[in-house]
Amino acid sequence: MIETGFLITAFATLFVVVDPLGLVPLFIALTPGMTREERRAIGLRACFVAVGILTTFGLLGEAVLGFIGISMSAFRIAGGILLFLTALDMLFERRTQRREGQTAADHDHDPSVFPLAIPLIAGPGAIASMILLVGSAEDWTGVLAVHLVMLVTVASAFLLFLVAGPLERLLGRIGTLVITRLLGMLLAALSVQFVIDGIRGSGLLG
Repeated sequence: MIETGFLITAFATLFVVVDPLGLVPLFIALTPGMTREERRAIGLRACFVAVGILTTFGLLGEAVLGFIGISMSAFRIAGGILLFLTALDMLFERRTQRREGQTAADHDHDPSVFPLAIPLIAGPGAIASMILLVGSAEDWTGVLAVHLVMLVTVASAFLLFLVAGPLERLLGRIGTLVITRLLGMLLAALSVQFVIDGIRGSGLLG
């Protein structure tokens, strides 16, 4: 049976790392002057690509780590540090600035695969989170739960893409900044927990 706490942790981790709300203004910037139908098609394609990437790493990521000789404890520590750096970027707005910089040269191209699917949705943090969460699952039901949570997270991003314009006007810049800061604090705490779990698993704490 899947523990409720594990589901909550999985959802909180993936939702904060993917940051669907933070993607809204970037999605608008990547699709200037496009119709609602064109934006829907781009958003749907990007989400499908992101799901494929995250599913692949979720199912095969631990096997790849084992093949190259990296333990899950080591990856938990490294992944926790990576997520902590992502949290710092969110807290100090460097993440948004870097993402906006990535969009600057892409207005004349289809942005669905790059940079929308990779690395904005299925970025290093999301990939690391999938491997960590699947590695923490006790059985196949836990693995399935992680992938279902991932699907819900990406689906929420797509739904927000559909209402990107009105939502951006509703939240405003201040509202978006407040939400980003709160999510950054939550991600920082979760990343520290990953590091603690990795240290415990390595036996360094006895």
